[in-house]
Amino acid sequence: MTVSSEERAKVSRVREWTTGPGQEMCPQRLVLEHVTSRWGVLVLLVLEERSFRFSELRREIGGVSEKMLTQTLQTLERDGVVHRAAQPVIPPRVDYSLTDLGREAAAQVRALSDWTERSLDRVMQARERYDAARAATS
Repeated sequence: MTVSSEERAKVSRVREWTTGPGQEMCPQRLVLEHVTSRWGVLVLLVLEERSFRFSELRREIGGVSEKMLTQTLQTLERDGVVHRAAQPVIPPRVDYSLTDLGREAAAQVRALSDWTERSLDRVMQARERYDAARAATS
């Protein structure tokens, strides 16, 4: 099998993202983890629709603790993906929205989400075949 130079370059980039014991994680891998984390994905998909206040966002996502949502938003804000707009009113109002960079990331996450939805039947069939094969050998 012949591997193209483009495929070799992709593998090389992925290898650069791995680390050995005691080494720091590379920046690309960290960003990828932030964007594709359990709550990061959902934040991006929800904020893709419009801006939300914290409580609205938490309700829309569902199942996320206040602490986890706060940490996720802070991480994504630090990465330049989410914008936090605090309004100087009483009571305080804070709105969250996607930055241009965040909209780019959300589009990529949306594509993966769409693929998941389209492929779910095939994934479930593969799981059933796997489980049946494992049960037959046990």
